[in-house]
Amino acid sequence: MTDALWLLRDFLDSGGWVLWSILAVTVLLWTLMIERLWYLARVFPQLSRDYQRAWQQRLQQGSSAARHVRSAWLSRAQQQLQRNQPVIRVLIALCPLLGLLGTVSGMIQVFDVMALSGNGNPRAMASGVSRATVPTMAGMVIAISGLFCLARLDQQSRRALQRLSDRLRHQ
Repeated sequence: MTDALWLLRDFLDSGGWVLWSILAVTVLLWTLMIERLWYLARVFPQLSRDYQRAWQQRLQQGSSAARHVRSAWLSRAQQQLQRNQPVIRVLIALCPLLGLLGTVSGMIQVFDVMALSGNGNPRAMASGVSRATVPTMAGMVIAISGLFCLARLDQQSRRALQRLSDRLRHQ
């Protein structure tokens, strides 16, 4: 286990401070994603049952007031299902931008090496190129995996809301 942590630390150090920033964004992103998936799997079903129970206890489900109550409940449920999704979208968009920042800072390091030692030090230039490419790759991998999870989260949220809407129909 400690060897794996040292390898992870070496990898993060190879990308410089930008890769550490990407790690921080990644931890926040996946914490929010897991929270949303937990909400969909464990919390929302109970909330949905509570809404259904309250709807079934209404005497006049077809009245105008009942339709407004149903609409308000569905709106509240939609807000709760979509909570933190704008933040998740921003974090996903931020990852490739941080990777690009890593590319720029790594290339600046390459140019500094070239300015100081000329073109004759390929080992020092390789370090800068590595520092430039690793954050770009990491940012793209995190963004792509985040997009896949967000698409699934959106789909599950829409389905859960549609099921709730169907169950709160006039009987």
